Amino acid sequence: MEVLKVSSHSVPNSVAGAVAGVIRDKSVVEVQAVGAGAANQAIKAIAIARGYLAPVGIDLVCIPAFANVVIDGEERTAIKLICESR
Repeated sequence: MEVLKVSSHSVPNSVAGAVAGVIRDKSVVEVQAVGAGAANQAIKAIAIARGYLAPVGIDLVCIPAFANVVIDGEERTAIKLICESR
């Protein structure tokens, strides 16, 4: 499964395009975000991606979960959003 990492500085429209592209190709993608700002950008991107995919008949759904990731040698908790077409 392809993993897209989102930061608080990510542009939601760009992330949405990446999500939509992977969904069209593979039908599933994982979006990871660490921190409130990154989670905000990720959620906005998924909402935008739903708008990109709806006209072609793809209903994008998202399953939220937690993931432990290591950043600069430090373990952090990330939100992972498993997105798939329904």
